Amino acid sequence: MVTRVGMLGMSDGNGHPFSFSAIINGYSDSGMRHSGWPGIYDYVSRRHGSEFGVGDLRVTHAWTQHDEQTALLCRAASIAHAVSSPTDMLGEVDAIILARDDYVSHLPLAKPFLEAGIPVFIDKPLTLDIDELRWFTPYLESGLLMSCSGMRYAKELDACRAGQINHGEMRLVRGTILNDWVRYGVHLLDAILPMMPSRPISVSALPGEHDSLVVLMEDGVPVHIDALGQVPAMFRVEVMGSQHISSFDITDNFSMFRRTLWAFWRQIVEGRPAIVTTETLDVIRTLIAGKMALQNRKEVSLDGFDDLL
Repeated sequence: MVTRVGMLGMSDGNGHPFSFSAIINGYSDSGMRHSGWPGIYDYVSRRHGSEFGVGDLRVTHAWTQHDEQTALLCRAASIAHAVSSPTDMLGEVDAIILARDDYVSHLPLAKPFLEAGIPVFIDKPLTLDIDELRWFTPYLESGLLMSCSGMRYAKELDACRAGQINHGEMRLVRGTILNDWVRYGVHLLDAILPMMPSRPISVSALPGEHDSLVVLMEDGVPVHIDALGQVPAMFRVEVMGSQHISSFDITDNFSMFRRTLWAFWRQIVEGRPAIVTTETLDVIRTLIAGKMALQNRKEVSLDGFDDLL
């Protein structure tokens, strides 16, 4: 059996349609080399053949906003069908991967498929609009929709997630990334929040030239996240406790993307959420609260967010 997947969309600076498709289908050396994504070609060409393929998923259809991009994508990852409209995939595919990271496109592109009962994975961040989050929530709960950053599955954090590092009493968690909070804050929230023993309760913005925020957890532990703007690629998590201090640089994109796609495949097979819905909602609500905190320069409580959903 093959689960036919449709790959939807492109957004500036985001090569996920190429990387995700290559991880699932494998790739054409010539096609990927000339795709315009040298970084993706570099890391897929260093992987062993046994690392490609995700369950019975097969990307069979692709659409982007530009026919030339769609042709490059199909050539790079041996995708059989380029379509001229996203809804051309209705009735032709069993699942959708919406690989754009501009959140304003997510609801209109995903809606026809979710309403048709087709499982959808949406690239991060799902949304920064509370009304849209309310619309998406039933689909998250039913296991028809999955959305996260691949850093939720970063292998560099495996030992920490498994409780194999005794940090003692947690004092501070720090996360540092490039770009800004709105677009990249979700990476570190998805990496850090699942490791925390309690849930976020508020977000505050700190003074500074870059986006710098403190997420306060229920147990009083602060999570300090800095988005440094245009700097060299950096995805760092630091965990500081009474017994041990750890620092993790997340660099293995291939592994975390493959794990993310594997989780989506298992969600399709099992028909239940791969990620506990509360965790997804905590990430997006914290992201929205952080955006509000940056705009208003005031602490934003997450208490009222539950009433809005």
